[in-house]
Amino acid sequence: MKKLFYLAISLVVACFGMVAFYYIQIKQTAAIPPPNNIPYIIVLGAKANEQKLSKPLKYRAETAFAYWEKNQKSQIVVTGGQGKGETTTEAEALQNFFLKKGVPENRILVENKSTSTYENIQFAKKLFAIEEAVIVSNDFHLFRATTIAKKEGIQAYPLAAKTPFWAKLPLYAREYAAIGKMKLKGY
Repeated sequence: MKKLFYLAISLVVACFGMVAFYYIQIKQTAAIPPPNNIPYIIVLGAKANEQKLSKPLKYRAETAFAYWEKNQKSQIVVTGGQGKGETTTEAEALQNFFLKKGVPENRILVENKSTSTYENIQFAKKLFAIEEAVIVSNDFHLFRATTIAKKEGIQAYPLAAKTPFWAKLPLYAREYAAIGKMKLKGY
């Protein structure tokens, strides 16, 4: 019984240590400012309701637009397919956001088939031969996203959008599970 108790305590300590380690990685990655004049800005998809961006996706779009305003030679790559309960693709909703902001249509590239972060990056790279890009997502998501981009052969620079306060707990919890899955699958 004592051995089982110590095993349980060891597992709890190991899990806490892993969460702390990745929390630091997440925060450090999100704090890195991207350089200017990177050829592509990849905006990772998230929930879109009809043409309305969810709050996390809106923050991503606004952050990407602010970068693009200072780096207008960059191409904006909008990503994301049509998820469960969505009436449009995430990429289309993002494209419409940027068009309304005055970004010329020829500066926006669309990847609209992906259903995950891995696919967002993998499909965008294949479609547009991307070798260097700013990856735009919410702060909690950038460690994993840039890790995937680098494994796909993209020189990736994080650009952190804020995460809505009400969404932090569920999104961080989901992200830790996704990081574990990424480590197990090797990407």
